[in-house]
Amino acid sequence: MDELILELKNEIIRVLNLEGMKPEEIDDDSMLFGEGLGLDSIDALELIVLLEKNYGIKLKDPAQGKEIFKSVRTMAAYVQANRTR
Repeated sequence: MDELILELKNEIIRVLNLEGMKPEEIDDDSMLFGEGLGLDSIDALELIVLLEKNYGIKLKDPAQGKEIFKSVRTMAAYVQANRTR
């Protein structure tokens, strides 16, 4: 799962245009929203699109995102369990 976590960190940086940020600067267990990385609702939409495009995961209930996008680790666990690509 470490490879997937690194892949997701790189994709988060790319998709959200977090210029100057390196994957190692994102803690696997830090919150992505609020106090952690400080992402917002627009970023959440970008992450939903990322899951769909890269991993074939379509969220049926947007409220699921709150738990899925808690941290990079929770996101990776969800992708690992639900990916179709």
